[in-house]
Amino acid sequence: MPRRLFKRYMPNPDSIKGNKSLRFLGKLIHDPNLWHLNRHSVARGMAIGLFWAMIPMPMQMLAAAAVAIPLRANLPISIGLVWLTNPITMPPVFYCTYKLGAWIMQTPPVRMPQTLSLEWITAEVAVLWKPLYLGSFVAGLILAVLGYALTTLYWRWWVQRSWRKRQEKRRLERH
Repeated sequence: MPRRLFKRYMPNPDSIKGNKSLRFLGKLIHDPNLWHLNRHSVARGMAIGLFWAMIPMPMQMLAAAAVAIPLRANLPISIGLVWLTNPITMPPVFYCTYKLGAWIMQTPPVRMPQTLSLEWITAEVAVLWKPLYLGSFVAGLILAVLGYALTTLYWRWWVQRSWRKRQEKRRLERH
């Protein structure tokens, strides 16, 4: 079952629940769906983590956790997927989301200078932020829907495959 794959990389829920910095969440952090690996909580966690990974903002993990807790999504998966956009992947990902936003807004994308400078970035922020956030939001929604659907389909396929194997094994044992 896919559960084994996820469990291998998941932190221990008791150590997270006992974390002093998370006490402000009170009983919310003790919801079993935040930690259990079932099809629905994992699929919701995938959707939330993929969405927030695409949004260019500081503290994406906090935003993912703030959405995952009330939606009863798997918390470690929601937070872990945010790291798809890390310091190495951020430039190409956000460049692509900017291009997507510029295409949706039907505005010509800003041409990159030969050398990137702080002055150029500060001057262009007023022009860049709208297509960047629109593209990020659209890409985040698309990835969230795909992540949810593909996780659900994969989980269902895995369970059906396991059932077929068990039935075949029982059939062979009878003969």
